[in-house]
Amino acid sequence: MLSALLLTATLAVVAPDAPKPATNTHCPVMGGKVNPAKSPKVVVRGQEYFLCCKGCDKKLAANPDKYLAADGTPKNAKQ
Repeated sequence: MLSALLLTATLAVVAPDAPKPATNTHCPVMGGKVNPAKSPKVVVRGQEYFLCCKGCDKKLAANPDKYLAADGTPKNAKQ
């Protein structure tokens, strides 16, 4: 019983924080409009991003500085 409680407590402490939910309206990689109900998502630097297609997840994860500003805002976001 004590082992189970210790294991539960350890997992609660080690578990990472949930990512911030996606709010972008256009794909950070290709710039296409996204549909929050259907678009694929990827987590980069603790932030979720909606994507226009599944191929963009690898591009964004591999080179986030190319597509994201320092604060995590997609570089192609409308000002």
